[in-house]
Amino acid sequence: MPWSKTDYPASMKNMPAAMRNKAIEIANSLLEEGYEEGRAIAIAQSRAREWARNHGEAGHPERVHVEPHARGWAVRSEDAQRPARVYDRKEDAVARARAMAQRRKGRLVVHKTDGSVQDRHDYA
Repeated sequence: MPWSKTDYPASMKNMPAAMRNKAIEIANSLLEEGYEEGRAIAIAQSRAREWARNHGEAGHPERVHVEPHARGWAVRSEDAQRPARVYDRKEDAVARARAMAQRRKGRLVVHKTDGSVQDRHDYA
């Protein structure tokens, strides 16, 4: 049975709308490929969560941080363990982080040298 934005599995009811819509799309494709309904739902939800993480749609805007680093200023996504890049100048790091946050419709958090928050910008 194909699902829609108004008729979908109960297990998807608490997902953010964009993530749920992606899960519905994936689940319907899996059903067309012959997957069993329960398996299609599980796979679709997992893939939709991954899609949301990669697109900043995980229910909260992704945060990109500019923070002090031993070699200068690091640009790091909040969920990342390592910085995406380290810059010598803070201005360069802020410019890169701003572009990332805008593209991902997320938030930019700029830190001071002591690690405290200096500034925040919301691009959601």
